[in-house]
Amino acid sequence: MNIKFRLTLMSFLQFFVWGAWLITVGNYWFGTKQWSGAEFGAIFSTLGISSIIMPAITGIVADKWLNAERLYGILHIIGGLFIAYLPQVEDPSTFYWVIFGAMMCYMPTISLSNSVAYTILKNSDYDVIKVFPPIRVWGTVGFIVAMWITNLTGNKASVNMFYISAFAAFVLGVYSFTLPQCKPQNLIDEDASLTKKLGLDAFKLFGTYKMALFFIFSMFLGGALQLTNMYGDTYLSEFEKIPQYADSFVVRYSTIIMSISQISETLFILAIPFFLKRFGIKQVMLISMLAWVLRFGLFAYGDPAGGLWMIILSCVVYGMAFDFFNISGSLFVETTTNSKMRSSAQGLFMMMTNGFGAYFGGRISGILIDRYYTVDGNRDWHGIWFSFAVYALIIAIAFAVLFKHKHNPKDVENIAH
Repeated sequence: MNIKFRLTLMSFLQFFVWGAWLITVGNYWFGTKQWSGAEFGAIFSTLGISSIIMPAITGIVADKWLNAERLYGILHIIGGLFIAYLPQVEDPSTFYWVIFGAMMCYMPTISLSNSVAYTILKNSDYDVIKVFPPIRVWGTVGFIVAMWITNLTGNKASVNMFYISAFAAFVLGVYSFTLPQCKPQNLIDEDASLTKKLGLDAFKLFGTYKMALFFIFSMFLGGALQLTNMYGDTYLSEFEKIPQYADSFVVRYSTIIMSISQISETLFILAIPFFLKRFGIKQVMLISMLAWVLRFGLFAYGDPAGGLWMIILSCVVYGMAFDFFNISGSLFVETTTNSKMRSSAQGLFMMMTNGFGAYFGGRISGILIDRYYTVDGNRDWHGIWFSFAVYALIIAIAFAVLFKHKHNPKDVENIAH
């Protein structure tokens, strides 16, 4: 079997495992189980904690002791066992710990899948820069397909979403053992401090005002990244409580509507080089923040009838909101940090967005929604999305005023070449 096809299948399954439940778990939580919003926020905070703790640890294991493809497979199999157990859980506290175990296994596999693909492609004499992006885009396709399957089979609020995810995890776990070997490189300096081994030496960058400001804004924006993943599908499904919308397309196929966000994400990636060359890194990051204002604001005023265009446009805008900050932020780190610390700095960027940002965003949003926007189990979605839009607008204004960065077209050209 062609090695590019094999890695494409790995990428597809990697995000299929996640897409089968990530967007729809809110429907299961609020609709099927009738559990509270504060506890639901804690569920999504597990993504943040796992992103902080596990990638560096598994990176050390793969670099020093165990083949990366084997570690990757083992994590998926164990994570699949956690996911398969979720249907048996009958209280939110136990659900938290089980999903936490699943995320401790899953989150490091995102970076491990990249590492495995890079190693195999290099060993097979492929141009990684040219060959990897088309492989990776199939991960997003896998996420979308999983969402569609969960919705079209009538399982967007049932335990079957977890069984679909677990089955894919087991298949991927076993499949990874058939991939070409990615042996440990033993590149870790034995005399290096634990801080350096874990990539935490990049925290020194907080000593620079500009970098400290960038990472703080990354954390605040990271708090917004998971909000629509957490609540978007539930928001659309709960239009069924309004009689005139109860049998609307949006209610019946809410997950498919939400998948427009992921489709948009793949398309906006293609537009990034133009925007970076034309406007520069800071302006592209600012465009992302304003796109988040639109994402939340359009949800606040949309509905399944006359306001359907707002819901659709919100999903289209998501691609710009998500891609523009993640990629331009990564490029900012690449062009402003010392080469000896660059990998650690990229890890710190991901830690601030997907780690601390996702953790605080999940925790705090759950508590606020439960306390201020929920009455007798009914959520004020207009108020929820409007408050999120105001939050994103405050971040955008503060970023525009406080963050100073001069556009240098050569930075983009150097990365491209």
